[in-house]
Amino acid sequence: MELSIRSYRKEDLKQMTDIWNDIVEAADSFPGDTRLSLREAEEMFAAQTASVCACLGEEILGLYILHPNNIGRCAHVANASYGVKKGCRGMGVGRKMVEHSLATAKEYGFKGLQFNAVVASNEAAIRLYLDLGFQKIGRIPNGYRLKDGTFIDIFIFYHSI
Repeated sequence: MELSIRSYRKEDLKQMTDIWNDIVEAADSFPGDTRLSLREAEEMFAAQTASVCACLGEEILGLYILHPNNIGRCAHVANASYGVKKGCRGMGVGRKMVEHSLATAKEYGFKGLQFNAVVASNEAAIRLYLDLGFQKIGRIPNGYRLKDGTFIDIFIFYHSI
């Protein structure tokens, strides 16, 4: 069976919420620090420009959300967040989702994709973004609070579309 990437459906919400909340609980990449209820997740995923799942059959292995990075005169630059299910990392799911999100962002008319807070310890993501042509354009010292209360740097990445 081959990995498929598609827009989310209502029946995907439980699996998507579980993946999202596992990442929030890990406290090593997502900025949010509060788990989402199923209702909150439904509202959040519905509010995005695109909410997308990477699936193997009926199992969701990953997801991403895509939306404007800012408002008004800066709304032509997109932002995205990616999540891969525990046990499925290192299988190329993230790469396929980032590649898909670049194409999706272009379809929606975005001119670039910016990541505002890539945690310095997220080495796999950093390698992937650099490999896919993203530029590391900034560092924010101590910009992320880890689960243990310590702080670590974050990077800003950008890719023109």
